[in-house]
Amino acid sequence: MLDSVKYPLGMDVRSEVLAAAVEICATEGPDAVSMREVARRSGLSHQAPYHHFGDRSGIFASIAEDGFNKLADAMNAVLARDGNHLSECLEAYVGIARQYPGHFRVMFRQDICGTNTHEATRIAADRGFNTLEVVVERAFARPLSTDEKAVWASVLWSQAHGFSALLIDGPLVAKLPPGTDLDEHIAEFIRVITLMIENQARLESDVSLRK
Repeated sequence: MLDSVKYPLGMDVRSEVLAAAVEICATEGPDAVSMREVARRSGLSHQAPYHHFGDRSGIFASIAEDGFNKLADAMNAVLARDGNHLSECLEAYVGIARQYPGHFRVMFRQDICGTNTHEATRIAADRGFNTLEVVVERAFARPLSTDEKAVWASVLWSQAHGFSALLIDGPLVAKLPPGTDLDEHIAEFIRVITLMIENQARLESDVSLRK
């Protein structure tokens, strides 16, 4: 049954539904999302979420798709400039997690994110990972094999993602010494990870040249 309620001219009902769901994910977590609560928070009829998304899985898949594209767009904006911008891409990753915690909490939940059931979401997720591969190849300043790119993209991803998850949902902030400036701590983390990857890149380059 289609939603028969008439909404104000120009109202983007789909966006209103998504915004309400993202807010719930950000404040209470994805498990608190229900079609009824999404409709209530968005001020729409109870049929509106069903009409535009079918069910909860459709909402989650759309949130994840949007999140992965935001992530890829943020890193690609950095990569639009020539050269190695590893630290800035790490900043972009952590920045997206902090700015969009509702998206972030859905994107990496394999049980709900929709990458296995929604093609557009899978494509967006692949775009994000492929961007990480470009980031590491720039850091190594040489062509990498398919396996090398996958390994180093996984290294970069696990570092950036793990830190971001600890930052928004874990005990990280509570474990920092009293008086720690959080932004300075994040910057130092990014500096250390950047140095680790760049030092390894130089080491492997030196070994390759000696062969």
